[in-house]
Amino acid sequence: MDKAEGKAKEAYGALIGDEAKKAEGRALQRKAKAEKEAEQREKTRQAEAEAKQAEKERDRQELEDKGLLGGVTDKGALGGLTDNLTGR
Repeated sequence: MDKAEGKAKEAYGALIGDEAKKAEGRALQRKAKAEKEAEQREKTRQAEAEAKQAEKERDRQELEDKGLLGGVTDKGALGGLTDNLTGR
């Protein structure tokens, strides 16, 4: 809204030769641009935070799926060693 209003004021100021009105119009356009950029930065920040949270959740789920030993079971890599120690 500010951008369109700013363009209109700038054009009106140019039409009637009012430099103050032209400057006011340009200021409104700059304000609109700054607000749009701030909004985009916030959206980017939120998306990055959501991606980070999703990555943490994925990592947590991977650890949960593997268990405390990280996927190593009695019959896996340590199977022979534990069998020898327990006498099986």
